[in-house]
Amino acid sequence: MSRLVADQIYWGGKIATMDRDDRFASAVAARDGRIVALGEDDDIRALAGDGTSVHALDGRTAIPGIIDSHCHPDMHAARLGTWEVVSPDRIGSRAALLDHIADAAKARGHDDWIACYRFDDVKSGGYPTLDEMDRAADGRPLFIQRTDGHLGLANRRAFTEVGLGADPSDPPFGSFDRHSDTGELTGLARETAAHIFLTHIHAGDTAEMVAAGLEQVFDEWLGYGITSVYNSLCGRLSIEAYQKMRQSERLRMRVGIIVSGREDGLIEAFIQSGVRSGFGDDMIRVIGVEWCPDCSTSGRTAAYYDPYVGTPVEGEPVPNTGVLLYDAEDLTARAIAAHQAGLQVMIEGVGDRGIDFALDAIEACLEAHPADDHRMRVEHCCYVTPQILDRLKRVGAVDSSATGFMYDLGGAYRANRGADAMRWMWPHRSLIDAGVPAPGHSDAMVCQANPFLAIWSMVNRQSDTGCDLDKSQAVSREEALHAYTTLGAWSGREEAVKGSLEIGKLADIAVLDRDFFSIPAEDIRDIQVDMTVLGGQIVFQR
Repeated sequence: MSRLVADQIYWGGKIATMDRDDRFASAVAARDGRIVALGEDDDIRALAGDGTSVHALDGRTAIPGIIDSHCHPDMHAARLGTWEVVSPDRIGSRAALLDHIADAAKARGHDDWIACYRFDDVKSGGYPTLDEMDRAADGRPLFIQRTDGHLGLANRRAFTEVGLGADPSDPPFGSFDRHSDTGELTGLARETAAHIFLTHIHAGDTAEMVAAGLEQVFDEWLGYGITSVYNSLCGRLSIEAYQKMRQSERLRMRVGIIVSGREDGLIEAFIQSGVRSGFGDDMIRVIGVEWCPDCSTSGRTAAYYDPYVGTPVEGEPVPNTGVLLYDAEDLTARAIAAHQAGLQVMIEGVGDRGIDFALDAIEACLEAHPADDHRMRVEHCCYVTPQILDRLKRVGAVDSSATGFMYDLGGAYRANRGADAMRWMWPHRSLIDAGVPAPGHSDAMVCQANPFLAIWSMVNRQSDTGCDLDKSQAVSREEALHAYTTLGAWSGREEAVKGSLEIGKLADIAVLDRDFFSIPAEDIRDIQVDMTVLGGQIVFQR
């Protein structure tokens, strides 16, 4: 009688299974990419054969591979090598931004675009003026995207290049800011107005360009222990890029496709083709479809019932309660069609008015086509007041929580909404106590991809700068980790294959440099990943 022989064995560690009972093991064995045994070292090592690779964990803590259930690796990939990164860790002031642009201009031809992204006006000295941008770009077209992806700055040459001129009309669901006294452009474009520039700049992108960038992005993200990503607002080009990577064996990250509602006809094509959520395999799977009707709190465009506080940006409407980017009847019809076709519906809602807008469409889907276990998601779902919390529970919607915002953007949220509002901003303590499922995500590269930064904020309820986000909503480290493992998998209907380390599930593991479960809470953000394992195979070592 033949005995079970494992392909891979990892032993001598503290392995957090994150199963229903939060059990630990010291060793795990995998065969053909899946876990075949968990337990004590001697028992698991007995499964070794001539061809088994045996790896000593040397007492280190291991956790299930991280699942980032809403992020944009494709967007980041398309910009590597051609766009300028101007994130706060590189750009600390407006002068530094303008110097960086001036240096970039020297390396470009007169007609070449200078495109920048991840700019944070709050942390990097505010928005430059049109005149300052024109001088720095030295005659070249310039576009600076704000880190949230909802706003961007353009110089005069950029307005000319995209055919807008000096006095453009506002597009539907977007605007070009103007000085309140003169009526002249400030250079700031909001929402669909910013997408005019983005569409022009990205017009030359190819699937192979995106694929090449994704290889670099995923090499970095594996170093954070991430083994699965759900690519939000995933477009045609990105879907093609993922398939090319899979075919050429270059894909080293499990990818969930969340089909973009921003591309006309794309979701409709999925509906017409009969593709349903769950189509694919363990490397590439269709998770659902997504629309983005709500905006950015840090950029002061997300939809709230009460106006923003703090100092308005020049050209911002006063009072400002934000904007919504879809007509309600139009969005509802699109969502119902997708839901009836078997595609999991995901709608972005950030402010309380935006979340209600998303829930209106979700409730209409359920009225048209009732479903008990629908798992429709409100993406980001930041400002969850008690009334919205009750509605989420009643509807059975998933709070797909932008926990990454807490760390990178928490200070701007507090400045724009006030200290009292933090009681209901990403209120994970209340969500857990109410039984509302709330997986966490980075929204990278709006925010940093490193999950331990967001987990740190969930536990400590502080932003990166120490801004108080109301400690009454703090959760335990175990609860925070579940948001990035079991709940992430559940939110994409993949809980049968990932999210915890159990027999029969994928052998996706992150090995940490310190014990997540016993270190001081303030040290969680300093965790580094020593090793990442995908399907039993080591794909990253520090």
